Amino acid sequence: MFNWTSTQRNVAFASFASWTLDAFDFFILVFVLSDLAQYFHTSVSDVSIAIMLTLAVRPIGALLFGRLAEKYGRKPILMLNIVLFSLFELLSAWSPSFGAFLAFRVIYGVAMGGIWGVASSLALETIPDRSRGLMSGIFQAGYPCGYLLASIIFGLFFETVGWRGMFLIGAVPILLLPFIYFKVPESPVWLAARERKESSALLPIIRQHWKMCIYMVLLMACFNFFSHGTQDLYPTFLKVQHQFDAHTVSIIAISYNIAAMLGGICFGALSERIGRKKAIILASFLALPVLPLWAFSSGSWAIGAGAFLMQFMVQGAWGVVPTYLTELVPANARAVLPGFVYQLGNLIASVNATLQSRLAEAHSGNYGLGMAIVAGTVAILICVLVAFGRETRGIEISGAPAKASP
Repeated sequence: MFNWTSTQRNVAFASFASWTLDAFDFFILVFVLSDLAQYFHTSVSDVSIAIMLTLAVRPIGALLFGRLAEKYGRKPILMLNIVLFSLFELLSAWSPSFGAFLAFRVIYGVAMGGIWGVASSLALETIPDRSRGLMSGIFQAGYPCGYLLASIIFGLFFETVGWRGMFLIGAVPILLLPFIYFKVPESPVWLAARERKESSALLPIIRQHWKMCIYMVLLMACFNFFSHGTQDLYPTFLKVQHQFDAHTVSIIAISYNIAAMLGGICFGALSERIGRKKAIILASFLALPVLPLWAFSSGSWAIGAGAFLMQFMVQGAWGVVPTYLTELVPANARAVLPGFVYQLGNLIASVNATLQSRLAEAHSGNYGLGMAIVAGTVAILICVLVAFGRETRGIEISGAPAKASP
């Protein structure tokens, strides 16, 4: 990382910050679920449909913005993406009704869906191949970093600004645009592909690699159940089931998001040494013994410790995902295909918040049980699926496509 050029560091920062601020906007919602339910005179499970809808439409955004990024370049489409998701986050604050709020979250979800694929391809195509595992971990750490920012803003400002003010603060990502415009160049891989006039038609690629595409969608469905299943209802679990105040919820959320960032970077870097598969399996497997402390303990210290360890493992496994997906797909589909399969996985996992809240309501408000069932199941499934996948550590992506090592 210290041997990167200033341009490479700028690209790394812009990609990380884009994903961070995108996640920040998404996670504002999870902190105010119960407040929205009270304001709109409905249940938490009904409001959680907003999370489901946001996640469900993200594949549309991944496909739309990914295709535009293959055609017009990573940089301008990343900027367009940021403008759109900031705008609809802002509009969410002015929702006159619950129906309008759901509509704004749907359009926000489309805009959000493009960021991951476009930003990750820009970063991983620009930094040196030897640093790809580390960059993958840093980039994916932007997701819990966004959650961390939302935790801090919630703790500091919610009592003053309320839920509408939280969404108004969500327009902050627009401030990233001048930095990207002046300091971030276009992906060298995309520029080289344009010079060679390479085709980026998606359907032929999917037809040729359909087995790999199905595998990646299933894997990303499990991964999204893993992350959303341990994150989205956790503030509600802390507020409703344990009756913690906003300050305590914020402190616990801050701690487990710091752990998530550390986990992503550690396991991303570790994947350069032991391989992508072993790093993912190790992190996922180590989440299992943490489950009882995370979901069934009592007291803020024990729960906080469980949440810290759980997110270190969950986002540790996730830290390998950006580079693993990028290395699995052909060179001329890196802006669209990884993001698209990732968001298709999100579509499958979009039922998570509603599923877990219904499970909790069926068991006398036991959110811990609902979260543990989902998290434990998918941790095992990730280990199994990755074990049957192929290893990709060591391939080059800066030039023509290369075959993965066996």
